[in-house]
Amino acid sequence: MMDTEEEDFKSRLAPDVTPNRQLPWLTGIELLSDTNQNKHFLPTGLEGIDALLGGGLRQGQVTEIAGPSSSGKTQVCLSSATHVVDRNFGMVLYLDTSNSFSPFRISCFVNQLHPSLPKELKETSLQTIMSNIYCQSVFDIFALLDLLHHVETTLKHTVKLGGSKLCLLIVDSVSSVIAPVIGGKNSQGWCMMASVGVLLKRIAYEHNIAVLVTNHMVGGENGTLKPALGESWKGIPHIRLLLSHGTGNNRGTTTVLKHTLMASGRTANFVIGN
Repeated sequence: MMDTEEEDFKSRLAPDVTPNRQLPWLTGIELLSDTNQNKHFLPTGLEGIDALLGGGLRQGQVTEIAGPSSSGKTQVCLSSATHVVDRNFGMVLYLDTSNSFSPFRISCFVNQLHPSLPKELKETSLQTIMSNIYCQSVFDIFALLDLLHHVETTLKHTVKLGGSKLCLLIVDSVSSVIAPVIGGKNSQGWCMMASVGVLLKRIAYEHNIAVLVTNHMVGGENGTLKPALGESWKGIPHIRLLLSHGTGNNRGTTTVLKHTLMASGRTANFVIGN
């Protein structure tokens, strides 16, 4: 990707006020046609998860992956970013709130994708993939809100870089910037959380983008763990998956907590490459 194109994209991520507007009314036929023609599945690269979801992450929807520490949440994000770009679906925007983005892991996934490629071609593939993954560090909810507004403004200009359109937005993790502001009776924090949720859903729906967010676990009733951020956030994701440790270091199990097309409770095993 050309440096000038990259700078053009970054320069468009500038503050702007997004005016409220009424979306057009659509008939059921129009919605069905849009789903069949435009709401594609983006692969995570993890066979068990992709099979469980019917193909992967659905464009136009927000998917949340919840789980305890070291359950594989970030690995799913990195694998998804790698496979989406490798299969030429488009570019990826990765919002990193905890310094978890790992170029080394991306290179490992590329090696697994193309084990028989000569070294030079493998390096070319890695450079292509990395140049289509834009990573931005975000450490508080104010920066996250600003950046999401800027992304929405940028998308309105239908910016394309090197022929690629943004197709996947990752926030890893959304809970680490929201949790600190929603304690106690302060309503401002809850309002900001709701704003983040609305922005993510609007970006997904209006621009046909798959949004993937991660969430940590907190203690619930009787000492059981549950996804953080409470009941107010529970309604934001279209799909919620729970990751848990499997029998090996790179094995895990995913359970459907919420899905628009299937009952909760379905499970699948997955393996993350070394």
